[in-house]
Amino acid sequence: MEMATVAGSSRSSRTAACEGTAVSDSSNLTAWLLAAGRDEAPALLHRGRTVTYGQLRREVDALAAALVETGAGRGERVGLLADNTPFFVLAYLATIRAGLCSVPFPAGTNEATFGRLAEQAGMRRVLVQARHLGRAAPWCARLSLEVWPEGGWAARVPADAAAALQGVAVDPVAGPTSIIFTSGSTGVPKGVMISHRNIACNTGDIIAYLGLSERDRVLAVLPLSYCYGASLLHTHLRVGGSVVLVESFVYPDRVLDEMEATACTGFAGVPSTYQILLRRSGFARRRFPALRWLQQAGGQLPTPFIRELRQAHPDVTLYVMYGQTEATARLSYLPPEQLDAKLGSIGRGLPSTRLEVLGPEDQPVRPGSDEVGEIVASGENIALGYWQDPAETARFFRDGRLHTGDLARVDADGFIYIVDRSRDFLKCMGNRVGPKEIEEVIAEHPGVVEAAVIGVPDEVWGEAPWAFVVPVRPGTVTPEAVVAHCKARLPSFKVPQFVTIVEDLPRNSSGKVFKPQLRERALQQQPRQLEIRVSGRSL
Repeated sequence: MEMATVAGSSRSSRTAACEGTAVSDSSNLTAWLLAAGRDEAPALLHRGRTVTYGQLRREVDALAAALVETGAGRGERVGLLADNTPFFVLAYLATIRAGLCSVPFPAGTNEATFGRLAEQAGMRRVLVQARHLGRAAPWCARLSLEVWPEGGWAARVPADAAAALQGVAVDPVAGPTSIIFTSGSTGVPKGVMISHRNIACNTGDIIAYLGLSERDRVLAVLPLSYCYGASLLHTHLRVGGSVVLVESFVYPDRVLDEMEATACTGFAGVPSTYQILLRRSGFARRRFPALRWLQQAGGQLPTPFIRELRQAHPDVTLYVMYGQTEATARLSYLPPEQLDAKLGSIGRGLPSTRLEVLGPEDQPVRPGSDEVGEIVASGENIALGYWQDPAETARFFRDGRLHTGDLARVDADGFIYIVDRSRDFLKCMGNRVGPKEIEEVIAEHPGVVEAAVIGVPDEVWGEAPWAFVVPVRPGTVTPEAVVAHCKARLPSFKVPQFVTIVEDLPRNSSGKVFKPQLRERALQQQPRQLEIRVSGRSL
């Protein structure tokens, strides 16, 4: 039987693929990331301000030296609370430069979450952007955490910063350089430990397939506290390119104005980013002469939107990608030239990554068949595990392999197609139903921006599909129209039994739909309040 393995081969070849990206100076991932940038070249652009590589290096070394001088010890976890600003980049890189472990918080973190994660990480100090100081300082005081406010460490910088940083060292393979808490789409977030080598290897792979150079400039609207956003920073700094930092996506047309004004060559988003751009902004009508590529990850973008993207900007290359925080960011991508032939696929593994699709007994599924298995990954980009959570680490990181929880099939050419998350499947009338298929069908309706489908207990169905639907504008779609649309395209057991029209879907910090909140809402809602029941029973 042919093994359903996608990309990668032996461990030695995967290691060789990372040789060019390894951090030769084990103490200094930050220096490796900034090595290609010319002193006078722009590294960061934000609200009309430009930070050059020379400025960034000096400020990073100053803050790193201050941290070391005040007793921050090797591997100590240091919190970071900031928006997508130059301060975030400075604080993140300085923490790593000092041999410490950066623990970034999403800017919108509330006090309860902050306290829980700060305690879980065992941190002693937190770097805080000025904008967030008013709310964060009392939190830190109650937790006995030392606050380092933006711009407030000048007096702590030693006269000879370089001398203070001599001897700073970390283990590039075994020691975490960052702990990124997962978005918590299934419950309590887990702290993913990411090493220097993880970042270096994944950064090199992404640079290679995007063909990045110092001429590239990316607009970063994705949170830098999220692994996908961080990957934009890592890759563009590594090649000496530049990053345009944007703090909010509330007004998408303003984001497009910034992308045009700064002549960005690249843009990255999660599915909802593109769904909003295509249905609620002028993105399809506008032209961006400098733009050469788009990246899409963080979940599967429904195929109707992929077609719309390509029709709107046929000269811009679209990279459909797949990854997880536990893989540092990226596991696979679909070569753009294969987009038509392999629409719906996440492609094959990166050069340094081995992807397998394994059945219940860990046997490979047969390529070209309808067999479904779990995506299992191994390689130098796979994280070290979960911080202080040996049980969950043992569950998902087994024998050096990451068990992703994503179910997929493999075509005859070895390309992977995700069916759904294993935990999201519904059991409707005895049939196993993936919500993603229903969501894609609903998204084909021109009056819909996006949809999320969950299952609720039902005496007749076992689980009944419940769709939460976001319209382009109020009134562009009704529950009845959604049901009729689905009936024409899906078997009866996949047609939503309940439909609720909502203004927006709840999201976690990484922009993914937070389905537990939808389930809670559905279970609390009384039957007589439901918008529609497909069976036609009187409500």
